[in-house]
Amino acid sequence: MDRRMFAASVFTAAVGLAGATALTATSASAEMMSKDQMMKMQQSNMARAKTHHLVACYGINAVGRNDCAAGAHSCAGQATKANDPASFVLLPAGDCGKIQGGALKAS
Repeated sequence: MDRRMFAASVFTAAVGLAGATALTATSASAEMMSKDQMMKMQQSNMARAKTHHLVACYGINAVGRNDCAAGAHSCAGQATKANDPASFVLLPAGDCGKIQGGALKAS
C-alpha cells in the first residue's frame, strides 16, 4: 500500500470516529435532560415557532435531530429513528410540503 493510500485511509477512519463520537455525545446529553430542562426546551421551541412563523413538519427528522414529538418521547433531540412520523422539525411555513415525506400532522 503506498503512503498516500495509507494516509487517506487513516484520515477517513479518524473522521468517521470523530463523527460517531459527536453523535453519541449528543444522544447521551439529550437522555440526561431533567424534566425541567425538557419543559424549558419545549417552551423555547414553541416561542421560536410563534416568533418566526414556523410550523411543525413531521417525518423528516434525523436521529436525535428533532425539535419535539407527539408520541414516544416529548423533547428535542430524542428521536431514535430517522423520518419518524411522530417527531417534528420546525420549518418556515410552506416548506414542509416541498420536502418528500414531510407532513403537517403526526401519523
